[in-house]
Amino acid sequence: MHPEPVDHAPRQAFPWALLRQRWEDLTFLHWAVAPEVVAPLLPAGTRPDTVQGVSYVGLIGFRMVGLGFGRGPGVPYFGTFWETNVRLYSVDDAGRRAVVFRSLDASRLLPVLVARVTLRLPYLWSSMRMDRDGDRRTYRCRRRWPGPAGTTSRMVVRVGERIADPTPLEHFLTARWGLHTRAYGRTLHLPNWHPSWPLHRAEVLHLDDELVAAAGLPAPVGPPVSVLYSPGVGVRFGPPVAARPRGAGPPESQ
Repeated sequence: MHPEPVDHAPRQAFPWALLRQRWEDLTFLHWAVAPEVVAPLLPAGTRPDTVQGVSYVGLIGFRMVGLGFGRGPGVPYFGTFWETNVRLYSVDDAGRRAVVFRSLDASRLLPVLVARVTLRLPYLWSSMRMDRDGDRRTYRCRRRWPGPAGTTSRMVVRVGERIADPTPLEHFLTARWGLHTRAYGRTLHLPNWHPSWPLHRAEVLHLDDELVAAAGLPAPVGPPVSVLYSPGVGVRFGPPVAARPRGAGPPESQ
């Protein structure tokens, strides 16, 4: 089945929210990667999503704020933390585009443990912080557990002007309305929804990263091909559904 169109402002496709949160101060760095390099790293039933035959690996730093369940309030203290993730781009046999996380470093241990047990997401406990200095953002990460302990990342970016009309590639890299994960013998699709991204141009001033290589990917060569910043959006996640096996009937309703 052909992938669904890239929609930068879809309607919420699930009837109720399993999780609610807000993502703030996001920086997106992306490098091009050959699909055959990332294909073995994706869950069964998914394949690399591409633009003109090229896939991408992303390094994204941000602040998670007010993580909570359903309609309830955010979890005090534990629901707000810093996160840096390494992600790939996937599409399943139902045509659903999503991301696949190779690692998610977070600065609170409890969310790490819960996400690892429930959805088998590769969360790791790390010491993290983000500093602001005018239009500069500095993201720092040092991994604690489970390892490789001591893996670090430091990126410094300068935030630029608001993007009035994002390019097709910028939509492809940021308008992702779900994630794929392998849990308990099944590949799951976990849908999400948020308002259209407010995106800004950004410039990398410094990058010293070990997270991409620690996630089993080739260390990036050269500067990222895309650098973006967003002040943030509120996000909802719907309940997970099993990814449709090849040759099965109509796609599941979200």
